[in-house]
Order: sequence, then C-alpha cells, then structure tokens
Amino acid sequence: MANTASALKRIRSNNRKRIRNRIVRTRTRTAIRAAREAEPADARAATLAAISALDRAAQKGVIHRNNAARRKSRLMKHLATIEAGE
Repeated sequence: MANTASALKRIRSNNRKRIRNRIVRTRTRTAIRAAREAEPADARAATLAAISALDRAAQKGVIHRNNAARRKSRLMKHLATIEAGE
C-alpha cells in the first residue's frame, strides 16, 4: 500500500481514469463490431458511427491516434468491398 498522501491520491485518480477509459474502449469496440457485421444497407451509417467513436477515443487519449487511423482505414476498406459487392 502507498505511504504518502500524493501516492494515495494518484491511486484514486488512476482508478477513476481506468474506469472511464474502459467505458470508452468498450463503446468503441462495440461500434466497430457493429460496423463489421452490419447489413449492406446499414453498413455506411454503422461505419461512420464507428469512425466517430474511434476519433473520440483517440482524442481522449484512450487509444493512440495512429491506432485509430489504422482501424478507420480497415473499416473503410471493408465498407468499400461491401459496397462493391452490392
């Protein structure tokens, strides 16, 4: 256990941030999953929602901006194949 007051405060703040980051990460993963499994008619809207979630996560610092860019690229590539197949 921590000895100093600042270390105790750091533990409390880290726990708050961990919970907040977990919420953002879960919402982002859910949006990505929905975009990958969407029907062709709903694929574009689901992909744009997932991209928005990725941008929000990157802006908050939950994931790195390059990680968000890579995932967005993959989602758009997947969307292009779906739209080409219609």
